[in-house]
Amino acid sequence: MAWLTFPPVGKLLCRCLGVSITVWFSLVCVFIIVPTVFGVSFGIRRLYMRTLLRIFEWATVRMEMGAKERNQHLYKPYSNVGIIVKESSSLQQDIKDLRDSAGCLSSEPEFEMADVFYFCRRGVESIVDDEVTKRFSAQELESWNLLTRSNYNFHHISLRLSVLWVLGVLVRYGILLPLRVTLAVTGICLLLVLTTLVAFLPNKEFRSHLSEKVHLMCYRICVRALTAIITYHHRENRPKNGGICVANHTTPIDVIILANDGCYSMVGQVHGGLIGIVQRAMVKSLPHIWFERSEMKDRHLVVKRLCDHVADKTKHPILIFPEGTCINNTSVMMFKKGSFEIGCTVYPVAIKYDPRFGDAFWNSSKFGMVTYLLRMMSSWAIVCSVWYLPPMNREEGEDAVQFANRVKAAVAAQGGLVDLIWDGGLKREKVKDAFKEEQQKLYSKVLVGNQDQEEPT
Repeated sequence: MAWLTFPPVGKLLCRCLGVSITVWFSLVCVFIIVPTVFGVSFGIRRLYMRTLLRIFEWATVRMEMGAKERNQHLYKPYSNVGIIVKESSSLQQDIKDLRDSAGCLSSEPEFEMADVFYFCRRGVESIVDDEVTKRFSAQELESWNLLTRSNYNFHHISLRLSVLWVLGVLVRYGILLPLRVTLAVTGICLLLVLTTLVAFLPNKEFRSHLSEKVHLMCYRICVRALTAIITYHHRENRPKNGGICVANHTTPIDVIILANDGCYSMVGQVHGGLIGIVQRAMVKSLPHIWFERSEMKDRHLVVKRLCDHVADKTKHPILIFPEGTCINNTSVMMFKKGSFEIGCTVYPVAIKYDPRFGDAFWNSSKFGMVTYLLRMMSSWAIVCSVWYLPPMNREEGEDAVQFANRVKAAVAAQGGLVDLIWDGGLKREKVKDAFKEEQQKLYSKVLVGNQDQEEPT
């Protein structure tokens, strides 16, 4: 009766698991990794995006119909302008208009009780519609993208929508997430191994050329791991060697989005763990600039190393995010002046994400890096547009702050973002005393008129 003997269950399971993993990696390698290496796209991601848009539109119509049947009003988020429409005018002009409307007859530059109402109004406006704090929270959507059930709009409307949401969860976590994790691990492992091997090549020019190809290949695999659909505009303005590329900052994956279309030298602080291993592997084959924590505080040292890098025209352009923190893709906040003091050509880049397919904003005070990446890999896709703006140089008589503001305004205008004067550091810090003093000086000019303030003796 030996023919009735069955193999052990454990051995059978191992065989099935081995075959499944082999088939899985073979399919991923043949249909995704190999085409990525050669820069080939079958257009599947674009078709996938159009299909999702149709599903979202159908879900939105169903919600509106359900709300109408229940006599409910769907919540519509406010635009980037905010709840209060604020006119761009100076403090002096606002107080002058307020005094005129209050019927103040005195023409002498002195304090008027009506001035109090100006500061009260500005204070209430800041409380009701704070244009800074809301830039550090997720952007609200008018339509449902099947990723959340927490918004008032997205409570139970119909059985069809609930079934569709359940199917979406199964697709995202059962199919997309394992596929993306596989691609991400493959891309990172190839980056570590290949950059280490390339570093041993003796010929500098060949090593640099091959390293560039390796970086592009690995970044493209990582882009596939996010199902990123990127549209690049004005590619003739792409950053060139000996310059600095500056861009608005929404998420850590901004680096991958830009590096998918060209090689850059990164600037950042030395880390430990997995990020540190990747940093050490990258710097072996390309001249990236990593600083120790103590060196980051030495501003002159940072500027000197950046100047030395851009002076060498054989090195790739430096990629810098001058905001210094992630903003929620609705605005551009103050650009730090450090990267604009170097005196080289600046290549501005505007990045705009489509929040309908997934929220790319990294709220670092709410989510850790691992949690954030898990959210990204379990979203529908990352869809964004990248605009390469014409190169800009510092004009005669223009200081670094003015140059930074001019570049920031160009980035905001191209990306359709709100241009804010506020420092992104307010995400974790209080308003600096210097800004308060600037407002006090403006009001003091109103009180003294055109007379020069006398120096204290």
